[in-house]
Parts: sequence; structure tokens; C-alpha cells
Amino acid sequence: MMQQLRKSTKWIMILVAIAFGGLMFFEWGMDITGQSTGSLGEIGRVNGTPVLYDDYFRTYQNLYNQTAEIQEEPITGAQNSQLEDQAWDEMVDNILIEQELDRRGIVVTDEEILTAARFSPPPLLMSNPELHTDGQFDLTKYQRYLSALTTDQLRELEGYYRTVIPRAKLLRQVGSGLYISENDLWTTYRTQNETATVRFVAFDPLVRVSDEQFEITDDEVRDYYDENREDYFVPATARVITVAISKTPTPADTAAVLARAEELRQEILDGADFAEVARTESSDETTASEGGDLGVFVKDRMVPAFDSVVFAARLNRVAEPVRTSFGVHLVEVSQRWARDSAQARHILLPFERSEDSEIELYTMADSLEELGESMALTEAAIELGLEADTVEFLENYAFVPVAGDVADGGEWAFDPLTEPGEVSLVYENRVAFYAMELISVDESHYLTQEEAETAIRAEIGTLKKVGVAMDEARDLAEQVHGGRPFAGVARELGLELRDAGPFTRTGFVSGLGQYNAAVGTAFGLEIGEVSDAVQANQNVFVIERTGSEAADSLEWAGQIDIQRLQLLAAIREQRLTEWIEALRADADIVDRRDEVLNPPEDANRIQMPGIF
Repeated sequence: MMQQLRKSTKWIMILVAIAFGGLMFFEWGMDITGQSTGSLGEIGRVNGTPVLYDDYFRTYQNLYNQTAEIQEEPITGAQNSQLEDQAWDEMVDNILIEQELDRRGIVVTDEEILTAARFSPPPLLMSNPELHTDGQFDLTKYQRYLSALTTDQLRELEGYYRTVIPRAKLLRQVGSGLYISENDLWTTYRTQNETATVRFVAFDPLVRVSDEQFEITDDEVRDYYDENREDYFVPATARVITVAISKTPTPADTAAVLARAEELRQEILDGADFAEVARTESSDETTASEGGDLGVFVKDRMVPAFDSVVFAARLNRVAEPVRTSFGVHLVEVSQRWARDSAQARHILLPFERSEDSEIELYTMADSLEELGESMALTEAAIELGLEADTVEFLENYAFVPVAGDVADGGEWAFDPLTEPGEVSLVYENRVAFYAMELISVDESHYLTQEEAETAIRAEIGTLKKVGVAMDEARDLAEQVHGGRPFAGVARELGLELRDAGPFTRTGFVSGLGQYNAAVGTAFGLEIGEVSDAVQANQNVFVIERTGSEAADSLEWAGQIDIQRLQLLAAIREQRLTEWIEALRADADIVDRRDEVLNPPEDANRIQMPGIF
């Protein structure tokens, strides 16, 4: 067992870029990744500290892989842009944190590292089944594992703690001085656990009250428009003809990758060395140099399709090619422990365009641009066998089918110098080449009162219907408060008396809703007490509390320590977020991503992401 653990240590120990809050530990290495790109050097600065492209790209790549693992559909261009920004924000935050550690003089001693290594193992080690006994982490096995580590592995572990411990100290400093009183704890617990049972009538004014029961005057329409004019702001929109050429590998490209995978599998079955094939053929550069070795990993750690093959394949024989969002994998499982963990290696062949297909793609894009200079875009599309679509998009959100986020095309369409009938250059984003022909642009504006009148009358009508229902509800409540039975008055008005509960203050209540005045009113009533008219969610209610179950103070006392820790953790995370935001606000941050990654007029520029 120790030998297998030592072999997998490189996967367990690569724990870097520790951030705070929901990203407390940022783990590398266990994902199946594609190839990386060359270094571009500095892409920005934070208070004079450079942000290096290689570090930024690794952060982005990890986020991309995590996202690809948890969703079935391909990552969109809009999502990709968000991931790039998220990676940048994490890089900035980490540099700010490192600078703050230095400013505060927070360091870690050798003794602290030794103690942490002995008694506070990294999370991935604690979850490793090889270090468990009867399903629980076994400290003795862990310490025996430590004693078997090589010098290099011990240095890796030391580096991990030299990163983690200072940041934990910083976390304690930033979150120090927090205190939650027992009264606050009890109030929170009671809110979550006290229950109420009610019966109620709902007046459903939008259904129950007819339009004939009230009048909407022209003066009311005018006054409503003047008071709510911002609700009728319309952003600028452009109407364009678009032609997009997807960069997605063609069916022929995909078939070629699958065929290549079958060829390599057969070569290995015929005697070729798996490790040598992985070194020369696999696009997973992280594992290729190690002969495709993935080390030991637990079940459900990999993407589902890959995981299924690993825990079903014959040992020491290359399985049939398996497809994932990363490409096609050739997998060989060397060891498997029950259904809990396995050791395997793989060869990754990504789905990508062949050289001929890539040439064809660029030739098509060049042809589209050339034809667009002399004819309408629809005619150019017909000439090339492409489809043209007519679409509208907003100035602040330019999105079209196939191409997705078309920010460059949006800027062109809304440029005051662009004339209707003009055809754009062919633009390129991460997923497609695309061109546009401008049909028209509608500038941002406010709807006039006349244009908005139908919507205004509907809004006023809703308010008036609720007002009519409130009058009816007040009358019903007054009769019940005067001594008449609730059920009898409701029946006379043709209303259904409904029951609900038990429910808590924070739960959803069928018929009443959630987090609104109706639910709050229910908890403010004594048992048997009937409310006044209550308005919530464009509805009107009269409520009677019929039951109550108080929060159990003994149970609360038994869990108060855990509750305090949970609430303190939540408050610390909020304070931490605010603290980091304050650091960012005061920092000198220079973002040169656009300038470095996508310089103008550079046909050889590197697009992010460079591997997908």
C-alpha cells in the first residue's frame, strides 16, 4: 500500500493557489487536462507585482476543466469569458494576499510545519481510502505513510504547509474580534426551527376581481408614467444579417480521432509500449511525460464516462476508446481496490480539426471576407454554401447563434460610422469566424407614454384589483373579529378556507409563498387569532394561526457550540470578502490581457483559451 501511495504522491501534493472563502483550497493535477501553451510573460501587474501568463493560464485551465466536468453541454463563449475573468480575479486576489502576508510579517516556523504535517494532513490525503480504517481516516496509517516519503516528496509537503499556514494565520487576524451572543444564536435557531400551522383564505385578485369593477383614467396613466419612467427604458438594439463558420471539429475530424485511437490501441495490444505511446501521442502534457500515469485516485474523482471505464475494465489491458469532453482516451487500469479506488494510465487524443480541415476553415473565412467586399452577405453565404441568419441583439449583450458572444461585431454594428447595408470584416472569437451586414440600429430610448400605455394600464389594473381585494379582506376580517365564524364568512364570499403547515419562517408554504408578509404574519399571531388583511405577492390573505411548535431549547443548547462555529465561519467569510474587496479598491491593478493576448493586426496572436 505504501508503495502505491508514494507513487501517487505527485497527484496528492500539488495543492496550490490557496484562496479564501469558497475557494479555500485550489487543487491541481487530478483533472484530465489538455495541452498547455507557450509562455507570454507578463500580462498585468498588482501594486507592481507582475501577473505572469503561465500562472494565469494554469488557473484558467483548472477552472475550465472543473466547469467541463460538471456540465454536459459544451462551454459557451459567454461562459468562457466569465472563466477568464474569474481566473484573473483569483490571480489578483492571491497576489494581494501574498503582499498582505509580507506587510504583516506573517511567517511560519519549522516547528509549526512539523506539527501540521504530523497531525493535520492535506484534504486529499484525508480522503484517500488507502489511509482509512473501517471507513475512517487512520492517523497511524498516515504517519506511517509520512515516514516512507522520499526527500523530494517531503519538500513538496513542506511547501504546501509553508503556503497554507501563513494564510490560515491571516484568516484568523482578519476574522478576529467576532462574537455572537447566545441571544443571537437562539434567535437564529428559533427562526429556523419554530413552526406554525394556519388556515387562510386567498382572494386571488387577478382572477377574482374583474376589469369592470374599476376605471383607469388618463390622468392616472400619465402620473404612473411620470413616476416610473425608468421602467420603460429600452437599450440600443441592432438588427443584422450574420454568417458564422463554426470552429467545432467536423464529423470527419471526430471520426479521424476515433480511428487514430483505435490504431494506437491495436499497436499497444500488438506489443507497443503504452508509456512510450503516451509520451509521443498524448495531449495531456501533465501525464504524458510520465507515460500517461494518473496515479491512484478514488471513484467518482474523474468525469463519469472515464470513471465508468476505469471501474469496469479488465486489469492490465487497454480498454476500448472512451469519449469525454476532453477528447478520446485510451485507458489501462493496473490496480483496483474493490469499488473505491484505482490506479490507471491514459492517452488523450483531443477532438480537434485536422490540418486539412483547419486549412479549409481558414480558407472559408478568407473567402467570406473577400466576397463580403463586393456583394451582400446573404449572396456571399449562398456562394459558399453557408447559412445566413437575421438577428437582433442589445448594445450591452451582443450574442448570435453559432458564434455566441460577438463583442467585436457588436462594436462594429453600433459604431456611428457603420451604415446600413455595410458588410463587416470577418471577425474571430473562440468558437467561430463570423461576419455581419447591418440592417438597422435603434438607439436607446424611453418608450413614450403612448407606446407604454398598454403595459401601464395593466400595472395600474393589477394595483386596483389588489386594492379591491384588500377592501374585501378587511371586511371579512372585521366580521370574524366581531365574532362570526371564519369558515362561515369565507363560504358566504365564495372563498376556500385552506390549511397549511407546519412550516418554518424560512420554508416555502404552499398557497402563501416564502419570505413575505403572509408568512411573517402567521408567526406574529397567537393560536386562534385571525389577522387583518395581508398583501403579499400580488395576492391578499386573511390568516388564522391554528397551531404552534416552539423551537426546542434543550436541543438548541446541545448544538450551540456547532451553531456558533458555523455562524462564525459564515461571518468570517463575509468579512473576508469585504476585506479583499477593500484591498482591490486600494490596489494599483493593471490588466493587459487584451493588449498581450489579442494584439491588433497580429495574425499569429494567441487566443484564450489556446487549447480548446
